[in-house]
Amino acid sequence: MILLRTMKLKKVIIPSFLLLSVLASCKSYKEQEDELPDSRNRGTINVSADETFKPIIDEQVQVYESNHPGTRIIVDYKPEAECLRDLFVDSVRMLIVTRRASEEEKIFLADSLRVSAKSMVIARDGISVIIHPDSPDTIFTMNEIKEILTGRFKKNLIPVFDGVKATSTVRFIIDSILRGDSLTSDAMAARTSDGVVDFVSKNPGVIGFIGVGWIGNPEDSSQLSFLKKVKVAHLESTDVKGSYVKAYQANIYLKRYPMVRDLVYILKERHRGLGTGFANFMSGELGQIIFRRAYLAPAFKNLSIRPVKLNE
Repeated sequence: MILLRTMKLKKVIIPSFLLLSVLASCKSYKEQEDELPDSRNRGTINVSADETFKPIIDEQVQVYESNHPGTRIIVDYKPEAECLRDLFVDSVRMLIVTRRASEEEKIFLADSLRVSAKSMVIARDGISVIIHPDSPDTIFTMNEIKEILTGRFKKNLIPVFDGVKATSTVRFIIDSILRGDSLTSDAMAARTSDGVVDFVSKNPGVIGFIGVGWIGNPEDSSQLSFLKKVKVAHLESTDVKGSYVKAYQANIYLKRYPMVRDLVYILKERHRGLGTGFANFMSGELGQIIFRRAYLAPAFKNLSIRPVKLNE
């Protein structure tokens, strides 16, 4: 009888100890977050970003850090190909480029760094075509743009890029415009996008290709100064034959402009840290407003399109 009572007592006591052990191991969300190396509210991360988007990403970082004073986001701006090489550098937490991580890259990351890569389109950008202020040619069909890029245009206009091999602009031109054709050997390169603007402004025989983020915002004083130095060309619309448009925000949003590309973040972190916080910020309400104010087309915020009389 005594043995039976002891066994019954053990059946009661053992679960009680297990329950107390579970309760002791439970921690609040704040306690769990404090144990992480960084969070959305504190810490430092390194980001590699396509140089084309520097004005916009600088503003995103500035606003995020001001709203989260304990954070520091260190952005290294470089050509897209160099950013993509950083995909396999463990110390770089995020990339901001114009394409998602491929399946092969995701598999390699999982195998080598034991981390999964998440990517998302956060905005859309257009590649603007800029010309010397005295140039008589201000409108181009896409066939004429291709002729310029391959060196077969009736006039000797030399294309200028922010680099001729490793940039997202050149990759877009080769993949989406040339489609197997070869870029002219006369193509020239400036070190940066503002270098393209400066070179075009001083040389009538060249034509520049840069991201709209450098010249598309009429409220930015530096971009206004660029627009005083060059003219922005009209390109053949994708929807109405004989219609020509500039890389304005509405035309990018509606994809009426023929050279539109995505802006994508690739996030690779092992915990929900500062990288996740910054990614959520850019895709959230305030981050999308910043993209809209920079005259890109935000991916998650609808634009109000109102008809105007100008054929822009």
